[in-house]
Amino acid sequence: MTARFSGKNVVIIGGNSGIGRSAALAFAQEGAKVVITGRAPQTLESAAQEIGHGAVAIRSDIGDVAQTSQLFAQLASQLDKIDVLFVNAGIGAFQPIEKVTEEDWDTIHDINLKGVFFCVQKALPLLRKGSAIVLTGSIGALKGIPTGSVYAASKAGLRALGRCFAAELVTRGIRVNVVSPGPTETPIIGRTAGLPPQAIPAIREQMIRNTPMHRMGTPEEVAAAVLFLASADSAFVTGIDFLVDGGAASF
Repeated sequence: MTARFSGKNVVIIGGNSGIGRSAALAFAQEGAKVVITGRAPQTLESAAQEIGHGAVAIRSDIGDVAQTSQLFAQLASQLDKIDVLFVNAGIGAFQPIEKVTEEDWDTIHDINLKGVFFCVQKALPLLRKGSAIVLTGSIGALKGIPTGSVYAASKAGLRALGRCFAAELVTRGIRVNVVSPGPTETPIIGRTAGLPPQAIPAIREQMIRNTPMHRMGTPEEVAAAVLFLASADSAFVTGIDFLVDGGAASF
């Protein structure tokens, strides 16, 4: 096992399940001091125990800017800097246009877009030359998917944030990249708004059929891409959208 992150401070927003949890495990195994956040106390506690290596779990909702401000104020008192910020928190939603309410729109964008912007803004005082930011996007931003308009718009906006952040922060020596998973075996599919539980198996099978590699990705496969983008292995990489999707968005 390599130790690319020995002595590094890594903060993972939404690190208590799925891709974030897998990335937290991988960062810790490569020597990082890991801080994870999330909204569910139970999964935060179990994730911190699983990650080990002195991982710290803090309850915080990225959809609430006040909580994000409090989070980074707390981190500023505990850390001298953040070497890697992985903003992974997000929610899915699939609803026909006619059924989308203003509340639906605001909830999704408060977490997937507005929350990401202010998370990076509040983290900036702790980011230094050589730091890396990775944002979790989605191939949903690249494809026209029926009932996916609100979610896709939020992730397309996030992709734009990634480009603009990269352009603005490059002179500070801070790299910013987006990782965009395709169909991935994570708990989020079971929490996606607009999907009744009984419909999930059929939707999962449809995802597999629509993926050229004919399978779902794993959180560990996406996490490997995150660690690459966060490490010195990608020192000459910024502003990209790294697709980890089995070819789903490309052919």
